[in-house]
Amino acid sequence: MMRCIIIDDEPLAIDLLNDYCSQIPFIEVVATFTNPLMAIATINQQHIDLIFTDVDMPQINGVEFINLLDKKPLVIFTTAYSQYAIQGFELNAVDYLVKPISNTRFLKAVLRAKDLIALKNENHTLSKNTFSSSGINDASVKGNYIFVKSEYESIKVDIDDIKYIQGLKDYLKIHIKGTNKPILTLSSFKDILEKVAHHQFLRVHRSFAINVNYIKSVQRNKIIIDDVRIPIGENFKKDFIERVGL
Repeated sequence: MMRCIIIDDEPLAIDLLNDYCSQIPFIEVVATFTNPLMAIATINQQHIDLIFTDVDMPQINGVEFINLLDKKPLVIFTTAYSQYAIQGFELNAVDYLVKPISNTRFLKAVLRAKDLIALKNENHTLSKNTFSSSGINDASVKGNYIFVKSEYESIKVDIDDIKYIQGLKDYLKIHIKGTNKPILTLSSFKDILEKVAHHQFLRVHRSFAINVNYIKSVQRNKIIIDDVRIPIGENFKKDFIERVGL
């Protein structure tokens, strides 16, 4: 069961999310709050897997609120303003939902959170003698591939087939050519970037590293790979421009 709380200063918005949650058998809504500051005690004292929180609230901005927390569950932001999406990426949010939120879009975000929680729980039960703490094989890269630990197996990945890597809290999503299903692994950017060929991979955001060979186009502060728009962080923009020759 995935335990969650809902935070929004609009009661009607809370009612909508509550209704969506009631239709999903693996979600339990522990509490709802119109004031995010009132949620802190529940987050600190109870086991909460996931927070749904609005961004623009009178008491405190939702992004600022998540930054305040010492104990951070997974987060899905709900907002009427799409410009907050970049801040969501900075906080490694599971997803951000732009209002009005459809049931289908809500379910997609929840399933993403469920996958992350399931992977985290499985990794915690693995024997330390079987896996190292990193999701990336500790052995040297052999040839042009690496082994990535995901759930109970080590998956061989051709480095040239990695299109981009997305960071989600302590996990990485490795997006591979030829499949719509990314590999989810318990690791960090530092670990994987040490294993792959550095000349073709470039960190462009706190939450993204890309294979430059798959760049389709660059539009302002976005990199287009396939139909995915990847943000370019301010701290990475200068290096990106120099590396790709813009």
